[in-house]
Order: sequence, then structure tokens, then C-alpha cells
Amino acid sequence: ENAEAAVDAAQAEIERLDALLSTGDADSEIAKLNVDGSGELSEDAGYLTERALELYQETDGAFDIAIYPVMEAWGFPTQNFQVPSQETLDQLLPLTDAGNISCDKETRKISFGVEGMKIDLGGIAKGYTGQKLAELFQEYGVSSALVSLGGNIQAIGTKPDGSSWKVGIRDPKGGQQDYIGVLFVENQAVVTSGGYERYFEEDGETYIHIINPRTGYPADGDLLSVTIVSRDGTLADGMSTALYIMGYEKACQFWRQHREEFNVILVTDDGKIHISENLKENFQTE
Repeated sequence: ENAEAAVDAAQAEIERLDALLSTGDADSEIAKLNVDGSGELSEDAGYLTERALELYQETDGAFDIAIYPVMEAWGFPTQNFQVPSQETLDQLLPLTDAGNISCDKETRKISFGVEGMKIDLGGIAKGYTGQKLAELFQEYGVSSALVSLGGNIQAIGTKPDGSSWKVGIRDPKGGQQDYIGVLFVENQAVVTSGGYERYFEEDGETYIHIINPRTGYPADGDLLSVTIVSRDGTLADGMSTALYIMGYEKACQFWRQHREEFNVILVTDDGKIHISENLKENFQTE
């Protein structure tokens, strides 16, 4: 009944969050924080920064919002792609340690411990946005909706006929319309990270946008894509990046320790699909 109003409200919410969090918008809270090195954040930005720092600790640094100066050196934020010199990366890597960010939960005051640090919440902002839209739709009495934010899907309820939503999982080696299978979900976020999303080529080499914070180079492990399924969209978003960087063995180990919080579909470079037990009933391959 209130679908149209709900969609308008959702669009306004996406624009509001984008204006708060976008590193590319000089007026955003995050852009200002990056210039000043400290600041007091709003509820949304403060919550996300707090969650990001928790994920940093949990993943032993694999998920790191302080990676932004290195992302800039590769040209990913501006699309002016280039391969930075080892010297440049050696200078920037000391800035990319989220452990040097202090965050006061009460006041939402953030400060950087090293001059020149910059953060980017892009790794969890979409997941959080999907979650916020799910809450928003419930306020409008919408019980059946699907939100797609490019690589991030948020399923609200079921389809109107009561059946589960169907989400295609991209084939990391195929084209945009090629899928490795279909996942059936209700009230969950489905977030996929893969090197095929954003990359550039130079001198016959391919460089993907998922950067390993330890090396400053694109992650080059044995995973081609990581899909996370969770009721917590923010967590799903952060984990898809972190597990991709960890590689297959560590990702499996990490999932076993956190199996209550999320499920995984991992595609390894030998073309195999690995799926956590709880999802097997809900996943169909060709």
C-alpha cells in the first residue's frame, strides 16, 4: 500500500548516507575527517567506524578502513589507474593501520594516531545501507522487498507469493550474465566480493581493487569470489572483503569460528565451489 512512499524514502536515505560517508564528496563527514585527522561523527558514521574497527581486530587486520591512501596511490577512487612504485607503497603502508585510530564510543570522537592517515568506509557502507533500508521498509509496512546495491543484495521477507527470493551468484570467470548458481534467501543480506568487480590492466597484468593491507598490492590469493550470507548486512559486507584477502584456508578457519554469524560460498581458482553446510539446502548450481 505504501510502496511508492517507501521507495522514495529509501532513495532519500541512500542519498543521505552517501553524502555523509562518501570519500569523493569534499563536504562529507569522512572527507572532512580525512583532511582534519580528527572529528566528531554523526550516529551513522560513528557506528560504522566503530564496527569497522571491531572487524579490523576480529580479522587480524584483513579488513582495514585505513587502506585509503594506498587505494589513492593505485588510482581506484579517481579511476586514474597506475601501478605505484614500491618506494611509494613503503611510504604509505605505515599509514594504513586501523589500529592507530582512536574512537570514543560515547562521544563518537575519532582521531588518527599518525599524520596523513585517511579512512574509507566503502567496504561496509553498502551493507549497512541495505540494513537501514530493510528497517525503513518495515516502518512503511512493506513485508516483501529486494534491494540491490551492486554486489550487495538485501532480501526483506519473501516474495509476495510466499516463496524465497532468488539471488544469482556471478561466475567470477564468466560474463555479467553468467552464474555459478542460485541462492534462495529470506530476510538476509547476500554480499559478493570478487576481483572481476573493479580492476585495470597495465602491461598485460590485471590489478584488482581489493588491496591486501599488509602488502599494499591487490590481493592475489586462491579465491576468485567470496559470497557472505547473513542477517547482518554490515558484517556481510566487511567479511566478503576480509575473507577474500585471507585466502581459502584462513577463510574456512575464520568461518568455522564465526559460523553462527554468517555463511559462505567460496569460489577457488581451480573453479571449485565451496559452500557452508547450512546453505546447501538453499543453493542450486547448473
